[in-house]
Amino acid sequence: MIIFRLIGESFRFAADALRQNKLRTMLSLLGITIGIFTIIAVFSGVDTLRNKLQESVDKLGSNTIFIQKWPWVFSDDFAWWKFVNRPTPTIRDYQELKERLENVDGLSYEVSTSNRTVKYRSSSVEGVTLNAATQDYNKTWTLDIQEGRYFTENEGRSGSPVAILGADVAEGLFAGEPAVGKQIKVMGRRITVVGVYKKEGESMIGMSQDKNLLIPLNFAKGLFDVEGSNYDPQITVRGKEYIALEEVESEIKGAMRAVHRISPGAEDDFSLNKTNMISNQLDVMFEAVRIAGWVIGGFSILVGGFGIANIMFVSVKERTNIIGIQKSLGAKNYFILLQFMFEAIALCLLGGLLGLTLVYGLTLIATYGFDLKVVLYLKNIIMGITISVVIGTISGFWPAYAASRLDPVEAIRS
Repeated sequence: MIIFRLIGESFRFAADALRQNKLRTMLSLLGITIGIFTIIAVFSGVDTLRNKLQESVDKLGSNTIFIQKWPWVFSDDFAWWKFVNRPTPTIRDYQELKERLENVDGLSYEVSTSNRTVKYRSSSVEGVTLNAATQDYNKTWTLDIQEGRYFTENEGRSGSPVAILGADVAEGLFAGEPAVGKQIKVMGRRITVVGVYKKEGESMIGMSQDKNLLIPLNFAKGLFDVEGSNYDPQITVRGKEYIALEEVESEIKGAMRAVHRISPGAEDDFSLNKTNMISNQLDVMFEAVRIAGWVIGGFSILVGGFGIANIMFVSVKERTNIIGIQKSLGAKNYFILLQFMFEAIALCLLGGLLGLTLVYGLTLIATYGFDLKVVLYLKNIIMGITISVVIGTISGFWPAYAASRLDPVEAIRS
């Protein structure tokens, strides 16, 4: 109880000192406010952008592997000449893998062609991406169908002229009317609409079904060369949830090498691309931004810390005789130390809270003024408060220690 009483009295002394010097208090915490605002604003923006990008990446599937000709490379030193002569994945590869792989939930062969025009009577939509895939496309991708259904086994096997439209394509062609059952025209062929995807909106990495159109692969064989490199053929594999991605990858790699009859020691003639490659690259990129935020905000906090220390020395000088009186009445050294330490911490906390308030105001402006949702996460709030307390402790310790060591007689004389 005595300790809590001493802490309470120390806080009261600190609060009185801050109230009596309002202007000096505001000027002192300005550096801390700017520093906390800079760091937390950068971190909030980075975390919001990182999470949105990760949500887009997660749509690809965390347990999904893409067998492609080209690897996903995120650097300038891309040795393209090593991959240009590789074969593209073929339907034979897909069929062989379907027989060999065991640790998978879905396996599909996919091709796509962009900038196609879809027509319905007098209406048309341009810039549509036409996707063609085998029956298990709905098992390798997460599809939300708001109207109609997915292809039946018979439609996929026989290559029926059916399609699933993206929300934007359906809206552009039918203007809100039901789409299922209507016939559209694509690449000179009439196709019956059997389903419409749920509207997703544009993702941060451009992954969206809104302006896509999906047809069975066996139907697409009559429209274009589904094994041609111009149509970016790929085999998408979704591993079983309870099987580690590395194990699934190892099984695919062994099966592909066997299918392509690659001798031991020779390089692969295919690429296994995974979503965690994108995630790792995002981590590297955003870590650099975080470091920049620490550097920029760190200088402001450093200047603010020196300002707090300077003001605390001034405060000790002004109240030297009061310190002497307190000591002569029995105040212990740690009471004087806590008194000035709490004053420094309170100053920094005020600055930190003001900085956090400014960041929160900035998120509201971005969200409601510019329709750009930015979130101030709890971890960033805790970080801002923690930094403020640490800076206050460091800045206030030496002035507080000097005050606690004053001789009471000499202090009263001053």
